[in-house]
Amino acid sequence: MVDFYNVGKIVNTQGLRGEVRVISKTDFAEERYKKGQALYLFQEGSKSPIKLIIKSHRKHKNFDIVSFEGHPSINDIEKYRDGILKIRAEQQHELEENEFYYHEIVGLQVIDENDDVLGKIKEILSPGANDVWVVQPQKGKDILIPYIESVVKTIDLENGVVHVEIPEGLID
Repeated sequence: MVDFYNVGKIVNTQGLRGEVRVISKTDFAEERYKKGQALYLFQEGSKSPIKLIIKSHRKHKNFDIVSFEGHPSINDIEKYRDGILKIRAEQQHELEENEFYYHEIVGLQVIDENDDVLGKIKEILSPGANDVWVVQPQKGKDILIPYIESVVKTIDLENGVVHVEIPEGLID
């Protein structure tokens, strides 16, 4: 069984020339959507993924706009809406020290400097300069933690724990 990892979700078409709007779930968008790169489309109700080769990529607002080889018009790609784009496990590349894949971080338990459990990381946002981790507490509203050295102290994948130091005012 081959493992696949999420890259993004096709949320709509873009124009008439076979482009799709993708909300990315990858921190390596430039690499994942590089011309010639293979992605695998998973759709609800479909038994096996469809292999798609990237023809073009550009950024537009908060979306990655992608087109695929052999899909020149909107009619070719409309059926892919709501599909999930993934890569095969072997397409992942080696990371530098202190770099992690999103799928390694999501689900980890977050513990503050007082050894209090804040919650679990439910998603990662990439609004700009640094990622922001969305932590879901047992009760109450989500906590947003910036992924910066002064806040995130240690990441222990083996034990599924992240230790953080929360600056005053970050959590209401």
